[in-house]
Amino acid sequence: MLAANTTPTIKFHLPSSSGILFSSDLNSIPFSPSSNARFNSSRSVRSLRIRSAATKPAKSPAEEDWKIKREYLLQKRVRSVEVKEALRLQNENNFVILDVRPEAEFKESHPPGAINVQIYRLIKEWTAWDIARRAAFAFFGIFSGTEENPEFIQNVESKLDKDAKIIVACSSGGTMRPSQNLPEGQQSRSLIAAYLLVLNGYKNVFHLDGGLYSWFKEGLPVVAETE
Repeated sequence: MLAANTTPTIKFHLPSSSGILFSSDLNSIPFSPSSNARFNSSRSVRSLRIRSAATKPAKSPAEEDWKIKREYLLQKRVRSVEVKEALRLQNENNFVILDVRPEAEFKESHPPGAINVQIYRLIKEWTAWDIARRAAFAFFGIFSGTEENPEFIQNVESKLDKDAKIIVACSSGGTMRPSQNLPEGQQSRSLIAAYLLVLNGYKNVFHLDGGLYSWFKEGLPVVAETE
């Protein structure tokens, strides 16, 4: 709690479930008033009440630290496959490509036969917390902020049973492979989705290495959906 004579700092929290992935995994954006600003006690109380009203909800499984998710994925032997191997598995071994990008991106272009269940969606609610997140996105010039899709697993279960052979794909792909700059790899939407799938009992989960960016770059088959 802030002392009565302490200059308050307003923080807009930007969780990793926002759908924006920063290399620093930025979690908050501080805004501090000028040092000579004066706040009377009633205004300080109101500021504290606003901050309390926008308290971040409890951490969801998708928001677990990347280190925890990576260790679990490795424990469950979730492996990455390159795009050409993914195409072969899809054609010869009945693998399904699960595209977790936003629906609009999926409709623009995706591998034939892919299924779309977005892991993030546009922010829908207008609680104090959601308003604070919208403000944080707007600070970066982003006016279509996203949040974790709470119905992700439910939507997947309506389309794929627990024994389905799944290759999870997003735009960039991320990686579990360590490197000098990224000793624990790089988190991505598809790796978060893979983590949620194995956490909820899916047994045959693979990850698309290089993401759909590599798929498109390699000139592999794509289709688009028109209205």
